[in-house]
Amino acid sequence: MLVKDIIQAIEAFAPPTYQEGYDNSGLQIGNPNDEARAALITLDVTEAILDEAMQRGANLIVAHHPLLFSGLKQISGRNYIERIVQKAIKNDINIYACHTNLDNVRNGVNAKICEKLGLQKTSILSAMGGTLYKLYTYAPLNAVDPVRDALFAAGAGQVGQYSECSFNTAGTGTFKPSAGSNPAIGKAGGEREAVEEQKIEVLVDKARRSAVLKALFNAHPYEEVAYEMVAIDNINQDLGAGMLGELIAPMTEQDFLEYVKENMHTHCIRHTALQGKDVRKVAVCGGSGSFLLGNAIAAGADVFITGDFKYHQFFDADGQIVIADIGHYESEQFTNEIFQDIINKKFPNFATLLSNLSTNPVNYYY
Repeated sequence: MLVKDIIQAIEAFAPPTYQEGYDNSGLQIGNPNDEARAALITLDVTEAILDEAMQRGANLIVAHHPLLFSGLKQISGRNYIERIVQKAIKNDINIYACHTNLDNVRNGVNAKICEKLGLQKTSILSAMGGTLYKLYTYAPLNAVDPVRDALFAAGAGQVGQYSECSFNTAGTGTFKPSAGSNPAIGKAGGEREAVEEQKIEVLVDKARRSAVLKALFNAHPYEEVAYEMVAIDNINQDLGAGMLGELIAPMTEQDFLEYVKENMHTHCIRHTALQGKDVRKVAVCGGSGSFLLGNAIAAGADVFITGDFKYHQFFDADGQIVIADIGHYESEQFTNEIFQDIINKKFPNFATLLSNLSTNPVNYYY
């Protein structure tokens, strides 16, 4: 098992093309062709985490938060980042991070929070645009099914909870083979051909463009495949920030906050004034989610669970919603389970080790 095999499994689930522009997901230290002995899974990379990996025989650390967000001008051990880089390289430890791309996929960080809280009817709170393309192609009638099946197998035609979606229109295609051609229909240098064809239209996700086009070219009988790949403005309901869900049964605000404390394993919740009404609809965002407050209010959420709200941002609730700040670490601590599930599903005999350490830099005095 190579390090790159583990990375490919994770990035098939959370393609790096969906990370935010400021992010730095990916293999940060190491060699993708190294043999992976075991993977230590953690939220953050600290010096203690690096020591734990070495002690437990893991030469791969899989983290949610990147160690490196920007370039290093020196690696002289002046701070914990430089010391980790030095020690990881010296001891052949690979460090990989999957950050906002895991936040933005439907079954990622926010879905895990919803799972822990038992929320139903979940949907993306702020759906992402600019990630969808429409593929148009044309195939002779005897090749329509093989071409369409190949596109579907490569991931085209996915719309929300529906797969293998396409639209097909009958028509006539014409072409005249040149003397140097190798036509599937007609003869090289022959007369113009008129062929009954179907136009196939499918949606293609940004991360699957290359795979879909490769499948099209491999399955299509024509030497020259006619196609158009056009970017569209439609939002992608399976990608984006935050998540919205509903409780199975309404709770009082006090009962819900206690429920959150228990299920999210936190002893402290900073919150705005309670509104004296039942909680039914809940918005969540792992990590720092204050930028989604307006979306949570517009969606009719009764409570917004996230972390890292600043003092003045609490005023923005404006009596319309209860902000429940449970902490950055606390909101994302179960992300490790996602990584473990991805790797174990693909490689059931590979050793995935959940870190025994808390990397939360924030401490509380009770």
